[in-house]
Amino acid sequence: MLEFINEYIFNFEKLNVLVVLFFFGSLILYFIYHARRGKKLFIRRIPGLESVDEALGRATELGKSVLYITGIGYEDNVQTIASMNILGNIAEEVAHYDTDLIVPCMNPIVMTIEQELVKQAYTRAGRPENYKEESVYFLASQQFPYAAAVSGIMVREKPAANFFLGSFAAESMILAETGARTGAIQIAGTAAPSQLPFFIVTCDYTLIGEELFAASAYMSREPLLVGSLKGQDIAKFIIIILLVLGILLVSLEVFLPQFSLGSLFIKFFNV
Repeated sequence: MLEFINEYIFNFEKLNVLVVLFFFGSLILYFIYHARRGKKLFIRRIPGLESVDEALGRATELGKSVLYITGIGYEDNVQTIASMNILGNIAEEVAHYDTDLIVPCMNPIVMTIEQELVKQAYTRAGRPENYKEESVYFLASQQFPYAAAVSGIMVREKPAANFFLGSFAAESMILAETGARTGAIQIAGTAAPSQLPFFIVTCDYTLIGEELFAASAYMSREPLLVGSLKGQDIAKFIIIILLVLGILLVSLEVFLPQFSLGSLFIKFFNV
């Protein structure tokens, strides 16, 4: 009977996965609950996001536009999705400042989504009449033609603030270097390790790795997002502690064979 249940109903060898999933899921729900009740959850300061108001304020003072690039990823790319969430927050701020926004896109589907996001942002800001559909437009469907066209926009329009947030590849250096030459404040962010060095040396602020995914919660302070972010951070901290503990227990068992907690630890987590 037990073999039948184990094979067709529930695999007891994966019980550890269920326990860990339940624990971390409960942890995230716990912080979401407290965030919705108004409790202020600490999120460490991210300089690149703290400078968004400075960049938008400078664009407003100079009477210049703001350029936002979500990268070359498609609509199912997690970095592109994170960047579009940030775009909604920045577009709302741009609407408040009454500054021009330029969002050239590489993918038609991404363009359609971003048009709706920007339109909704202007509506939330109470200025739907200021939304210009032509501010979010399709540019080119190939990587380097797109990079060349965006570079041309930066040289001609000379926007005061450039945002490069999303999925980038070899075009990152072309875009960031061109923007630096025009004197714009540049804020970049990507989860691609190979592109981070180019952004770090050419941009004023760079979001590194998971900071890109945390940005929407950081900027909007939406309880659901903030609670989820805090829960994930605590979960990662617990995982780090368990990894260190596991290493210590296994190392101790090498010198003290009778000390079998290391084997039990490995067996439970199936590593």
